[in-house]
Amino acid sequence: MRHFSKALTESIRDLLPIVVVIAFFQLLVFKQPLPDQGKLLFGTLQVVIGLTLFIQGLKMGLFPIGESMAHDFASKGSILWLTLFAFALGFGTTVAEPALIAIADEAARVAANGGMIDTSLPARQTYADGLRLTVAISVGLAIVIGVIRIIKGWPVQYLIMGGYGGVVLMTTLAPPEIIGIAYDSGGVTTSTITVPLVTALGVGLASSIRGRNPMTDGFGLIAFASLTPMIFVMGYGMLLQ
Repeated sequence: MRHFSKALTESIRDLLPIVVVIAFFQLLVFKQPLPDQGKLLFGTLQVVIGLTLFIQGLKMGLFPIGESMAHDFASKGSILWLTLFAFALGFGTTVAEPALIAIADEAARVAANGGMIDTSLPARQTYADGLRLTVAISVGLAIVIGVIRIIKGWPVQYLIMGGYGGVVLMTTLAPPEIIGIAYDSGGVTTSTITVPLVTALGVGLASSIRGRNPMTDGFGLIAFASLTPMIFVMGYGMLLQ
């Protein structure tokens, strides 16, 4: 109970700046009372409790299981199984990401209205599904690259710089209509489930391999997961063109 009270206090502290900003602009800039204060307070309370339970769940469940599986794979000594798991983790959590589904459907609607694809529902669905699968595959491959980087001990900064060099190159080649979608796709791929599991996998793997430092080698997987979708989605747009 004491741990829950502490987590609840931390959640209130984290949400307080947002509440202060909203209240400042609503009361002092717009000079209007807060609308439907009862529902607003009740909703805020739900957010605080939900955030508290979510953070506690991460600490008690997802982080430990991610690190435990990383230790198990490291002790098993099979790079094949480890990379297969890394790809499945990245692909599976991304393809069902609600934010990605929403942006893919919106992109299909805009593409149809702009004459890029047929306006029929099957054509729009095919476009949206293709976009989702492209992003999911790119994230799966990104996690695989990150895992191999940890195993080999490659410096993360050079891979990141090379990746963004690829983004710049693809930006000059891709059709303008797909560039904004590609950049947004890189931002919506890391969900509330993917981030803790992938982070725990990286830290646990770096902790299990002799000569690896969890601080310098265990992090960086999320950066790959945000980077590769930009390249792949722009390539997807070039293929459609």
